Amino acid sequence: MIILLSILLLLTLAAVIIFQQKSFGKNPSGARLEKIKQSPNYKNGSFQNVSETPTMAENGSYWQLLKEYFSKKPNTEPSTKIPSVKTDLKAKPSQEPSIVWFGHSSYFIQIDGLNILVDPVFSERTSPVQYAGSKNYLGTRIYSVEDFPKIDVLIISHDHYDHLDFETITKLVPKVERVITPLGVGEHLEFWGIPQNKISEFDWWEETNIKDSIRLVITPARHFSGRGILNRNQTLWASFALITPSHRLFLGGDSGYDTHFKEIGNKYGPFDIALLESGQYNEMWPYIHMLPEQTVQANIDLKSKVLLPVHWGKFTLALHAWNEPVQRVLKYAQQTGMKVTTPMIGEKVILNKNYPDSHWWTLKQPVNSETEILN
Repeated sequence: MIILLSILLLLTLAAVIIFQQKSFGKNPSGARLEKIKQSPNYKNGSFQNVSETPTMAENGSYWQLLKEYFSKKPNTEPSTKIPSVKTDLKAKPSQEPSIVWFGHSSYFIQIDGLNILVDPVFSERTSPVQYAGSKNYLGTRIYSVEDFPKIDVLIISHDHYDHLDFETITKLVPKVERVITPLGVGEHLEFWGIPQNKISEFDWWEETNIKDSIRLVITPARHFSGRGILNRNQTLWASFALITPSHRLFLGGDSGYDTHFKEIGNKYGPFDIALLESGQYNEMWPYIHMLPEQTVQANIDLKSKVLLPVHWGKFTLALHAWNEPVQRVLKYAQQTGMKVTTPMIGEKVILNKNYPDSHWWTLKQPVNSETEILN
């Protein structure tokens, strides 16, 4: 009995130590919480999706998920180093808007003189504690906060660890002029050192000017939030429509498929390009992440000219083969005649000019350890 009590005590102490870590963030409180309570999307003590959105499918189970995890495919991680290029992010930007993808859902947009960074995660793992969580693939961690110029706008789609990273955010603080998030996410950021007057939080369908006639519309997504066991859906999740006088970009965040894509397309489309999640899916959780074929359909709903599939290529957070998402996207997109761009990490997409489309994930041999420096 004494041994058992000692073990329980040690486990309790370990849990307390872990959950006291600052990287878990902080739940909304005070005036921020009062604003949240006024949202039509906040009901019965938490944010809700437009459509009913269970985490698991009706025929799924956590026991089945556990069994599949321990019998997962051998190709869930790449066997060789991921190829990449090291674009000089501080170089003079192109005249047309450009996008640099860093793997998973992190990317850098330069448009009309603005530097915009979305969901940056440059840590080794998607976890609040060291040595836990999915580790990034070999070759994908070639960028750091030091590589960036001043960030005019930092956009955070929601508070999951693979989109909101404590280590990255705290290093970015001196470079960031303004942060735009869905409701409640600002509590984490302020807790981590970003001044409250730099943080702007919005509900679905609200919008803000970020420069002259450039606006950002906060649009719905079908997902969930939470960085701990007891704070599920206390902050909002979102997608975004970035609209300038000459271009329209859709920034998808995380989302299961639903009618909101068509509604956004009807209101704010057509888009020049849509960055949409296309990885970390499973038929056991079909409502919170899209299957690749649904990603293609969402791009059609949005009336987007080009699809850039993200949320893959850096971390393994599901049971499918690591390169399956892009292969399925391309196969289905070909049937619809859709244009898809598939840049390597660091390779620049330039709207109306350069849409990389090499099948770099098919490389069988390790690439050179030196990355190419591009302007």
